[in-house]
Amino acid sequence: MNCFVKGNPDLCIGCRTCMIGCVVAHEGKHIFQVDPDSCSFNPRLHVVKTASLSVPVQCKHCENPACMAVCGEGAIYRKDGRVLISEETCIGCKACMEACPFGAITMDTAAGKLQADGSERKVAVKCDLCSNLPGGPACVRVCPTQALELVTRDDLENSAGQKRARAARAALSLQQKNQKCEV
Repeated sequence: MNCFVKGNPDLCIGCRTCMIGCVVAHEGKHIFQVDPDSCSFNPRLHVVKTASLSVPVQCKHCENPACMAVCGEGAIYRKDGRVLISEETCIGCKACMEACPFGAITMDTAAGKLQADGSERKVAVKCDLCSNLPGGPACVRVCPTQALELVTRDDLENSAGQKRARAARAALSLQQKNQKCEV
C-alpha cells in the first residue's frame, strides 16, 4: 500500500502556500536563498479553485499506476511506497501525463540538460512525497490550515477498521430494531 497526500477542501483556503513549499523543497535551498529569476516555478501539485471550494491535486501514488503502465522507457518506478519518475530515463513523451487520471503529472525543464537540437530538455515531474526530505512532504508541513495530510498504510487500515465497526454496529442496531417490531 502506497502513502499519499490527501487534501481537505473544507479546510483549504486556496493560498497556494503548498505550491511554494513544494518548489522550495525541490530547489534544495531556503526560500530566501532562491533566486526568483533563475528558479523554474513548477510545483509538483496544483491548487484547483472554483467559486465554492479549493483543494490541492497531486499524485496519489496508485497501487496500479496508469502512468507507469504506459511508460515505454521504464522511467516510472516504485520505491519505498512511492511512485517515482527518473529524470535521467524520461524522454519527455508525455504518455504518462495523458494517462494520469488525476492530472498530477506535468512537464518541466531538466536542469542543465539539452536536447540534441540544443533546446531545453523537458521531463515528466510529479509529487514524490518529498523523498529527499527527512520531514516528509513540504506541502503538508507548510499548509497554514492543516488542509493537507499524509495518509499512510496504518491510517488506511485504521480507517477501514473503524468503518467496519460502524457498519457492524448499524447492522446490529437495525437487527435489534426489527426484532422489537416483530414482538
